[in-house]
Amino acid sequence: MRYVVRAVLVIACLVLGPWPALAADPFPSRPITLIVPWQAGGIPDLQLRLLAGIAGKHLGQPIVIENKPGGVGTLGPALVAANAKPDGYTITHITTTVLRTPFLTKTTYDPKKDFTYIGGLASFLFGVVVRSDSPIKTWQDFLAYAKDNPGKLTYTTFGVNSTLHLTMERISTAAGVKLKHIPSRGNAENNAAVLGGHVMASADGSAWGPLVDSGDFRLLVTWGEQRSKRWPNVPTLKETGLDIVESTPFGLGGPAGMDPQVVEKIYDAFRKALHDPEHEKFLAKFDMVRFERGPAEYTKWSLEEIERQRELVNRFAEKK
Repeated sequence: MRYVVRAVLVIACLVLGPWPALAADPFPSRPITLIVPWQAGGIPDLQLRLLAGIAGKHLGQPIVIENKPGGVGTLGPALVAANAKPDGYTITHITTTVLRTPFLTKTTYDPKKDFTYIGGLASFLFGVVVRSDSPIKTWQDFLAYAKDNPGKLTYTTFGVNSTLHLTMERISTAAGVKLKHIPSRGNAENNAAVLGGHVMASADGSAWGPLVDSGDFRLLVTWGEQRSKRWPNVPTLKETGLDIVESTPFGLGGPAGMDPQVVEKIYDAFRKALHDPEHEKFLAKFDMVRFERGPAEYTKWSLEEIERQRELVNRFAEKK
């Protein structure tokens, strides 16, 4: 009888598999940490907090924001790539800066190998603003002043070799002008620098939107393929004769090796959050658009964008 019982147990183990697998909790069984590589209170931070709050409800577990600013948005993702377990409980915000930085300086991560790309979220509208009392009334005025005063027209972005900075370098080259770049640490500093008269212009995402609406700023040009629905009277760069279109789609990533089913579950919750009425209001407030890309499509886009960033760095970056 003893041998019969033993045989039954062996067969049961073979059929059912290891007991720990049977006891494994379904994902997620505890809170998820979302690394936000920006200072608290900025537009990306506010948007991710909103999305995380909504997505957490769909997942049945809270998504806790942890701010890790530094490296123009690369410190947080680098820490995730190096230290996080690929179990889905630590994820990070991913921007094009993460894809670009390895071509500028030595990094601890390889964007092609060290991340799982979970999905795309949204994209900012980019443009250039001046203070409303500036003598620069139009984009043509901006370029004319720059031509007449080489190196005197000052502008700010949130970092050297950021998408904004590189695009302004592309504009300078295409228009044959010389501008003076004054980097800052984020959207709030950009706006404050223009309001305080410390710089003449700001090239930024639509964090300047409320100040344009309030009459404090004048929006000279936007960088999208088409005119903004919110500011339809403002031309695009292409309309002014510069064949440049730029935005900065961003999304979510995790460490390499994540379970595809976990990835799909996380993105599905954020996809639902993207369409939530509260998030729709946020998009409208800052004239942003959804960059809705599932795991496979976002991975493909990211790998292609890495090569585009390599080319931009080779042509326009400020070498260290």
